[in-house]
Amino acid sequence: MFKQFGFLCVSIVAIAGCNPVSSVDTPVNTASTAQQESYPAMAVPLQPNALAENNIAELTQLLSGDKVKAADKAQIYLDRGRSYDSMGLRDLARMDYFKSLEINPRQADVYNLLGMYYTQIGKFDTAYQAFDSTIELDPSNLSAVFNRAVAQYYGKRPNLALDDMKTYYNSNPSDPFSALWLYIIESESDKNAALTRLKSTYENKTDQWEWMLVGVILNQVNEEDISNYIVNSTVNNTVMAQKFTEAYFYLGKSYMANGDIKRALCVYKLALSLNVFNYSEHSYALLELDRISDQFKSAIKNDKQENFVYR
Repeated sequence: MFKQFGFLCVSIVAIAGCNPVSSVDTPVNTASTAQQESYPAMAVPLQPNALAENNIAELTQLLSGDKVKAADKAQIYLDRGRSYDSMGLRDLARMDYFKSLEINPRQADVYNLLGMYYTQIGKFDTAYQAFDSTIELDPSNLSAVFNRAVAQYYGKRPNLALDDMKTYYNSNPSDPFSALWLYIIESESDKNAALTRLKSTYENKTDQWEWMLVGVILNQVNEEDISNYIVNSTVNNTVMAQKFTEAYFYLGKSYMANGDIKRALCVYKLALSLNVFNYSEHSYALLELDRISDQFKSAIKNDKQENFVYR
């Protein structure tokens, strides 16, 4: 319990730049007021889902029977794999996805899930092959196009990543995530053009809350604004954890773009800490930490590691 409490005390300072929150005057039950330390509300890290655990147990029991049809068995393996995935048990999920494909190899969505898995663990060539299989089986599957673009971005194939993300963006320019990722990828080669496009898209934003994430990238929304919005607009802890996971990740991208590696490290770790395993930003935060690790190793060789150390 004490370890959990200590973790939360660290977590709640994140949006304020990973610095302690200033104390404020807080009323008490007397005529006087006392100076007390105040912390913003935070989502509690998600815990293992009892429903998912029960679902896994039931599906496993079904698979042990000898009267299950092959088509049903393929679906059961897929469903159990998704349940494993939601709990962060990705290797078990991968094995179930493969078992499902062994029974029915023409499942475009399963190849897409495998592509995401291989992206998350940095096996990009295998990820490309999985996404290619999805698109071959279902040419209209734009989710695979988006996921392949992200894989190519992390796999250092910027031109192909940009082509795929433009395809996805053009299919749905009102989607804030397509705008965000098009900017992230395009800014690697032409930051001015990427910024101009993002500003133009942002001018036509809707009330969808994720546009605040775009505002963060454009420095139109600050950390306190997005933190207050999530806390004040969300009463369900799971939804709050999901929103903070997204916010932490894109804050990290913003910090990295501005050269603030220390704060980026902090918020990427916080994106992981809430245990929202079924959100891509959770997995991408790990990839970002790997990139920072590579930069740190390079900095050590050049004796420039001061950017990575708090003083």
